[in-house]
Amino acid sequence: MAERTVAVLSGGLSHERDVSLRSGRRLSAALRSEGLSVEEWDTDAGLINRLRTQRPDAVVVALHGGEGENGSVQTILEMLEVPYVGTSSQGCRHAWDKPTAKALLEKAGYSTPNWVVLPHSTFRELGAQGVLDAMVVRLGLPLILKPDQGGSALGTQVVREATELPAAMVGCFAYGDTVLAERFVDGVEVAVTVIEGAAGPVALPAVEIVPESGVYDYTARYTAGLTDFFAPARLSEADAKSVSELAVAAHRLLGLRDISRTDAIIRTDGTVEFLEVNLSPGLTETSTVPMAIEASGSSLGSVFGELVSRAIERRS
Repeated sequence: MAERTVAVLSGGLSHERDVSLRSGRRLSAALRSEGLSVEEWDTDAGLINRLRTQRPDAVVVALHGGEGENGSVQTILEMLEVPYVGTSSQGCRHAWDKPTAKALLEKAGYSTPNWVVLPHSTFRELGAQGVLDAMVVRLGLPLILKPDQGGSALGTQVVREATELPAAMVGCFAYGDTVLAERFVDGVEVAVTVIEGAAGPVALPAVEIVPESGVYDYTARYTAGLTDFFAPARLSEADAKSVSELAVAAHRLLGLRDISRTDAIIRTDGTVEFLEVNLSPGLTETSTVPMAIEASGSSLGSVFGELVSRAIERRS
């Protein structure tokens, strides 16, 4: 059998470019250790021609944010009939928009922190202070602000006092035109990776996240030493089961494929709150997916090697 060639797509032009490149490099090395011929492709205007002329056996999308998670790159791969690891373009659109994902999970009976979604234009047209005052009345304090789309916690800020809101909104709008304001929930923060195999989606051991600052923002995620991780998470058997069930449910309800990561908070009363789902999760040295894979007794290369095989079989 000829050696399989895999193209790992990373980089791109989103705010998460640097993290994506780091994920791509680590994943490429892991796949090479499994005997695959791997090329690392930055995602730019030459991508379509490259896919046509060099045509790999499969593509792994390691793009974070933007075209890599909103379904755009996936649509190109589908049009060119190139097998790829990851969620289909339709599923991407469901998960990419955080309010849509929260609404679908809530409709299915899962708990998620109370939230409102407001575009930048609302503040211009209706008056910023009046909108902010109404937000505080509706959600209370503290609350957390995040762009309605995107990942890596870019633009995410916790607001504990009403006087902090205007500056926090400005910071959040730097990463998107619409803000998701959400009631801040205290509890144990976990990330649960789901890997899809022949028997369906399976949750790996949850990873507990304990940021030094108390907020798992971009700096806490990608600066070594600023966050403590526990894999598996220090949870009771009941709580571990609950978060696993939530992650698998999110994967299924949102139409995700191959791999996903669900972020959640476990309240002191045991209630599991869905925060968001990531369909192209980070694979860096401080990312939770590799930690979960290791805690499950497997390796990054073997897991993604199997996903590559499944992607190729889908097209055969």
